Amino acid sequence: MHSVPTLYRRIPARRALARTTAAAAALVSAALLSACGGGGSSSLADGTPQLRLTLGTAEDFPGSFGSVGAYEKVSGTLQGELDPKDPRNAVIQDLELAPRNARGMVEWSADFVLLKPKDMSKAGGVLRYDAPNRGNILTLPNPSAVPGDAVYFERGYTFLYSAWQGDVPKSSPARLTATVPVARNPDGSSITGPYRTELVPTAAVPAMALPGGVFNGTMIPYAPASLDNTQPGYSLTRRRNETDPREPVPAADWKFAACDTAANPFPGTPNPASVCLRGGFDPQYLYELVYVAKDPKVMGVGLAALRDTVGFFRGRAADADGRANPLAGRIAHVIGQGTSQSGNAMKTFLHLGFNQRLDGGMVFDGLYAHVAARQTNVNTRFAVPGGGGGLRTDHTAFGQTAPRGLAADYVDSVSGREGGVMRRCSATRTCPRFFLGLSGTEFWQLQGSPVLTDAEGRRDIAQPANARIYYYASTQHGGAGGVESISYAPSRTVYPAGTVVHFNDTFRALFLALEDWVVRGTEPPPSQVPRIADGTLVRPAQVAFPAMRGLSWNAGGVPAQIPEFRYLGRYNDFTLLDFGPQYRPQDESGIATVQPPRVVGRDYAILVPQVDAATGLAKAGIQSVEARVPLGTSIEFNDVATPGIVDLVNLTGSYIPFHTTRAARIAAGDGRPSLEERYGSQAGYVAAVSRAADDLVAQRLLLRRDADAIVAKARAANILP
Repeated sequence: MHSVPTLYRRIPARRALARTTAAAAALVSAALLSACGGGGSSSLADGTPQLRLTLGTAEDFPGSFGSVGAYEKVSGTLQGELDPKDPRNAVIQDLELAPRNARGMVEWSADFVLLKPKDMSKAGGVLRYDAPNRGNILTLPNPSAVPGDAVYFERGYTFLYSAWQGDVPKSSPARLTATVPVARNPDGSSITGPYRTELVPTAAVPAMALPGGVFNGTMIPYAPASLDNTQPGYSLTRRRNETDPREPVPAADWKFAACDTAANPFPGTPNPASVCLRGGFDPQYLYELVYVAKDPKVMGVGLAALRDTVGFFRGRAADADGRANPLAGRIAHVIGQGTSQSGNAMKTFLHLGFNQRLDGGMVFDGLYAHVAARQTNVNTRFAVPGGGGGLRTDHTAFGQTAPRGLAADYVDSVSGREGGVMRRCSATRTCPRFFLGLSGTEFWQLQGSPVLTDAEGRRDIAQPANARIYYYASTQHGGAGGVESISYAPSRTVYPAGTVVHFNDTFRALFLALEDWVVRGTEPPPSQVPRIADGTLVRPAQVAFPAMRGLSWNAGGVPAQIPEFRYLGRYNDFTLLDFGPQYRPQDESGIATVQPPRVVGRDYAILVPQVDAATGLAKAGIQSVEARVPLGTSIEFNDVATPGIVDLVNLTGSYIPFHTTRAARIAAGDGRPSLEERYGSQAGYVAAVSRAADDLVAQRLLLRRDADAIVAKARAANILP
């Protein structure tokens, strides 16, 4: 394990902060003196990291946008270097064990996509970086399908999508991949160590591919050091629920192999990327595989590569060979954005100090971590950046240990550590203006409340002046929205799946508010979150839903009765984990030597949003039009329908519509007001939608064009006579 200067100490440690801040300031000063201008690492000077640009052919992007005109899409690759002796790279796990080129540098490469005005003289000066999610571009604007997205183009945005995750396979041309080095022992031999993953079958299958996991399954796996699973450090267990005792599977009954039930039965053909099980994998069980892996990627290089990539496009005129930066001289401000896993990665990027460029300036002036409750495991040995979180799966996976609190002086009394996400950037004066967006899923399934409260859940905590937190009330992780987005398969989910309330329009308005804050200094809307102080953030046992007895629902062409809603109080708890003495939990870095991790026996408090006693909708946060003028109850979670499985459906909410008339809801025993009681008539419904939309526009939480579209949709709907 390499030695890194850390900004974290066991409590009490406040007297060390002054020394740390002074050292960081000296580092910034030295960087400024040694920098050769701009924002990337692409100088030709000896001893300075170089960066080389390869551009593909430009493709026309559909449409023309106001005075900015036409856009084009350009793909390419950046090849760069990192100086392993630079203290700004010292936090990267195993960097000192990465291969070096003849110049003593560690090499990397990253795919990217640029979406830019054809005439860059018409660009608005804002570069928006959107982090790919497991190599996929989730947020490419599409004005032809989502008319509201045109606003970004009309404002002259330039978009950058660049890879940061080093285990993404090039499984399709659209997937963005990064190449990072593999760490080796000083003698060149393979590094080995303990590795753990979960194999979660959704159907009976004879074999499962590595790396496994609900969210990480398509990534490049770490190969076992040996295919002999009888050696120490190899085990396969199974259990139905995460809290059940593990049942060992005998080594004779499973192999690292590919197999099927007919032509190639167990034990199958040896294969380091697959596990074959005698009798097959049973979807009733959760399987946990521990083995000795080899050849860890230096995954943290991806964060430094992102730092230098954005720095290049932001400020350099040309690469090391004189190839022109296509954005040169046209970028004044950079705003970063990540959604879900990539939003977690952007928090980790900030937390580990990568928002400081090599010349001392900021990479991102603004940063929006959207539906991102945690951090991403990208800097441990055998890192797995694509993991997720759930009640039953990934419950003790990486991604659980880094601080949730934002403030530099955040105190974690459960772990006995202090220092939040913004500790390093505060020391180097490189903290961006920061938005954190949370859906309801982040509270129930992804342990979101510790960003708002002390570790014991006793009091609300203050947020940094440069940060805003927005809770999208009564929404699910993926957004969606509209009754047409709801689906129902009673064999999988207890209630119809999805939420009509969504955050899509809210996100667009808030992103422009972040731009206004960064570019013009205009204060954004205040944080809107549930709070302990006013009773809108409570222990799960205190949530009080109304009686909800729904209607029949067409499920796959067959009418199905929605069962009476029964609140089970399921939520993902959050326990302190010990991955061993070489693991640095406060940085989500180091080497995990204890797998599975030891449960310490101290838990963080998890609180969830309180709901309205009449509607079942969340009381606090940003209430979108669909929440202010509801057609039913959007619930932020859904229960798994499989008997014996205690879990929430991954990242998915529920929807139970209101009855149309008072008589119908009384006959059903539903405690929620009917549509008739709420709105009276179709005209009353449209008027309520119009009022709600106007109010949100006035609060800068909805754009006027989106408000008009919502009202038009309400007029066209057939809600009441």
